Amino acid sequence: MAYIIRRLGLLILTLVFISIITFLVFQILPGDPVQTMLGPDADPIRIKTLRHQLGLDQPLYIQYGHLIEGFIRGDLGQSIRFSMPVRDLIFDRLPLTLSLAFMSLIIVIFVSIPLGVIAARRENSWGDLLLSIFTQFGMAIPSFFMGMILILLFGSVFSLFSPGSYVPWSEDFWGALGSLLLPALTIAIPQIAVSYRYVRNGVIEQGQMDYVRTARGKGASEWKTLSHHILRNSLIPVLTILGLILAEVVAGTIVVEQVFSLPGIGQLLITSVSYRDFPVVQGLVLYIAFVIVVINFLVDILYSVLDPRIRLK
Repeated sequence: MAYIIRRLGLLILTLVFISIITFLVFQILPGDPVQTMLGPDADPIRIKTLRHQLGLDQPLYIQYGHLIEGFIRGDLGQSIRFSMPVRDLIFDRLPLTLSLAFMSLIIVIFVSIPLGVIAARRENSWGDLLLSIFTQFGMAIPSFFMGMILILLFGSVFSLFSPGSYVPWSEDFWGALGSLLLPALTIAIPQIAVSYRYVRNGVIEQGQMDYVRTARGKGASEWKTLSHHILRNSLIPVLTILGLILAEVVAGTIVVEQVFSLPGIGQLLITSVSYRDFPVVQGLVLYIAFVIVVINFLVDILYSVLDPRIRLK
């Protein structure tokens, strides 16, 4: 319990620090959101009135207090470009982004773990060498370029998918799945490469431990030794990077949604930055930071459950 309280306190401090940095950055950025909203030829009196209505003429500490209060209540302000609450904008785009992130994570888990086990069981074979080469490419190629390659191959050459067209889940399940598969692969491939290497090295390392030799000496089958001993312990280090992988998946949706023209959180963020819609950008930055910090908190708790030694440090 003490470990959980410490991690929770660190989570809160991290969120406060991120909120302060985010708030201060938007204060020093060039451009006036009110001027953007009303246009360059707006009447100065009207500009002053709107600044007062939005609370932009108040001291910074009061503006920051309103920001935190609104974030706690779920009120992130009003969008300048879309003239609607930021919360509604995020909730409208959130299902697509969450679906994309979830699909990417599922692909990472169900591809990297079997590949890592297979490569470890055939260490230094031709298959192990080829997988190592492919994973090097997977980690080296940027996600936006990977997306363009997949669009060219599966969209133009083989005509298996129609990149750029999104079908909501409510309209057609299989259509939505097909429209998100290539973007999910684009996000997943670099993370598969990273996770694969951790699984492979973990299985090789655990396979040389004394407890594995003891299990085999007692007559345990190779499958039971692998599933009950080697794999279970080799996946613990993978949890160390799981938070980083999840953070990369969440961040990867920002770029990939733009490449595939998907109307999600990422596209909303890019559009809001282009139009200097500071309330939306600020709300999205806080939302993304909150999600990543909470994910890392949950991974830390899960890691302490699987390895009790962590709680004693």
